[in-house]
Amino acid sequence: MIKQLKNILITAVCGACGLVVVACQENFLDVVPTDRVSDASILSDSVLFEAYVINRYMGTRLTDKEAEGTLPGFGRGFEYAMWSSLTDESIYNNDDNTWVIQRGQLAPENTGIAGTLWGRSYRSIREINYALANVDKVPMSQGKKDRLKGELQFLRAFRYHDLIRNYGKVVLMGDKVTELGDDLTSQDLFTRSEIKAGVEYAVAQLDEATALLPKDNDNGSWKLGRATKGAAMALKARLLLYGASPLYNAATWAQAAAASKAVMDMNKYSLYTGGYGKIFTVADHSEIIFGRLYAQGARHVALEIANGPNSYNAWGGNVPVQNLVNDYEMMDGTKITETGTSYNPQDPYKGRDPRFYETILYNGAPYRGSTIQTFTPGGKDSKDGPSNWNTSKTGYYLKKFMNDALPIDNPWDIAGTQTWIYFRYAEILLNYAEAQNEAVGPDASVYAAINAIRRRPGVMMPVLKAGLTQAQMREKIRNERRIELAFEEHRFYDVRRWKIANVTENAPANGIEIGKSGNAFTYKVKEALTGKAFTEKQYWLPIPRAEIQASNNKLEQNPGY
Repeated sequence: MIKQLKNILITAVCGACGLVVVACQENFLDVVPTDRVSDASILSDSVLFEAYVINRYMGTRLTDKEAEGTLPGFGRGFEYAMWSSLTDESIYNNDDNTWVIQRGQLAPENTGIAGTLWGRSYRSIREINYALANVDKVPMSQGKKDRLKGELQFLRAFRYHDLIRNYGKVVLMGDKVTELGDDLTSQDLFTRSEIKAGVEYAVAQLDEATALLPKDNDNGSWKLGRATKGAAMALKARLLLYGASPLYNAATWAQAAAASKAVMDMNKYSLYTGGYGKIFTVADHSEIIFGRLYAQGARHVALEIANGPNSYNAWGGNVPVQNLVNDYEMMDGTKITETGTSYNPQDPYKGRDPRFYETILYNGAPYRGSTIQTFTPGGKDSKDGPSNWNTSKTGYYLKKFMNDALPIDNPWDIAGTQTWIYFRYAEILLNYAEAQNEAVGPDASVYAAINAIRRRPGVMMPVLKAGLTQAQMREKIRNERRIELAFEEHRFYDVRRWKIANVTENAPANGIEIGKSGNAFTYKVKEALTGKAFTEKQYWLPIPRAEIQASNNKLEQNPGY
């Protein structure tokens, strides 16, 4: 964090506030810059100030191969290498600084794609604190000021959410606005509070934000994409779920269940009924609580070319692993490994959970007027096909999020417009079910929450069997999260907060090798990425070495690094 303060304060303090003065040595003329707005202008113009607040939904680009179309938001979102490729959901075919994490080689000086969250979050917190410190000076109605205060408190809590779930203990800055003339060696800038204190602070901020934010986006004075009461309440529910989990031990399961139930009781959100796959390609619907919107001219990575199969002239980026494929149930509700399953290893993709077909492209899957062929010899989407340097190492390609109406060839400034969903109602139901099960056991409300997801139109999986024990229900809920929320930036945090990453992330990252002879196929599991490894220290990310050094070692590093 101190590196950010020292190295980018000219931008974060002066650029964000617009305060730059250039002096000419010879004639001492003050030159007014034309590439930024002064802080005096921002604070005297309500339109400019609100624009400043809205820009806080985005952060600063701090590394290569991120934020291709627009500045990054929270977490990672739609990038070439997605966060799923640090988990047992997928691998990134061409590495791009992901394999170092998958192989357990993560270090403070070698953070792979996970090195920007600390610096970006604290820079954003400073910018938010500046706005909160000055909002009362801006000429606008008190009602508008209160809304913006709530919005800023939500944004600040979201930044702390990113910090807490990745690093554990965080430095709580409060309302402090760090200035160039401050003592940047003060221990207050480096003392990390316990996780419980961090969670409680963020939750308190969200309670205040909820009281101030509007319930709805009216697309007039409060456009879609800006925070609402539901967004603040959903973030609180997730934070408390994390806080109650074994890794955190910073809240109670009853608190987490109550927070999710409060969102449910708003009676505002509902499960989307137009098909599981369309949840992620329709820009706005009743299930989305809060998302990052994109458009032509303000896009993200063109997902279809970045992740599609090689025979379609695409690059096969984030490719699902066999580990995930194995966890999709059969349509009759059985797991593929249990006694009496309807699974046929000679026809492994038949009769699976419908969400499988909307998430993963497999050998024989229909796609863009053709069929996926990952078999050898001769399969067009295998190593025998065209552009074979982009052939999937796992034998699968990603389908979720892809919009077949968008082009693969020359997609620039056309594709990259899907909404990145931060919170949706299905997550709230899953959060509630998990917390309620841990708090009181598998009561009727737990069954109702899970079965609503499983029985949504377009999925229609069987309801859960009655009479499950708490432990059995726990496993069902965890697998339901794995399937329903795949590739949505949950798995990385779920396996850590449950403290099972030492199992899931030490399992080999497997793929499938399919042979074809005549009309017959053979299936052989293969190791798609060698060297997969996870150690205890990796339950938290390391703080980048440069941050520790810039603090003169006053900033405490996470254990093991």
